[in-house]
Amino acid sequence: MAAASGTALWSEGWYRFAKQWPSPNFGPRPAGACIDLLVMHSISLPPGQYGGDEVQQLFTNRLDWDAHPYFESIRGLTVSSHFYVRRNGELWQFVSADKRAWHAGPSTWRGRTNCNDDSIGIELEGLEGESFEDAQYETLLGLCPAIAQHYPIAFVAGHEHIAPGRKQDPGPGFMWRRLRDGLGWSATAFPEDTTAR
Repeated sequence: MAAASGTALWSEGWYRFAKQWPSPNFGPRPAGACIDLLVMHSISLPPGQYGGDEVQQLFTNRLDWDAHPYFESIRGLTVSSHFYVRRNGELWQFVSADKRAWHAGPSTWRGRTNCNDDSIGIELEGLEGESFEDAQYETLLGLCPAIAQHYPIAFVAGHEHIAPGRKQDPGPGFMWRRLRDGLGWSATAFPEDTTAR
């Protein structure tokens, strides 16, 4: 997974094959940050409803808080992710991967805290505990190697792994083995509890 020449796919941290919808919710990475972690998430707004633009609106501070009762519980939330993979495999990007997106929150992995500093966040349209679509795995199997060609990715974890007890996504419906086997990356890059699922 060593970084290699992949500059044709990237321009200032923006991936060529993703639809861009820039978010204002980002900041600079700390000096010397080693971008070596991919973090898998799941999200749907309202929870369990798919196909709308509410996630994109949330990440760009355009969500109508009064459009659904659930939105009152997240009113004013300012978050983002680098990438978002819809149920049909469509790929969106909100923040340059060179920058620090606001996806992880309080977190710890591979002996480091504040995973936003040196990770790339990938949100999957879905719900904790439910399964994901073939098209989403296909997109991941193209996206993850493209990221690893441009950044020194050495680890992949779920939000549930970097913030245990606080977060449960992407949850038991995510097939880690399918991702790992499809990528052909070492099992040591993944959390131990994902080897059987």
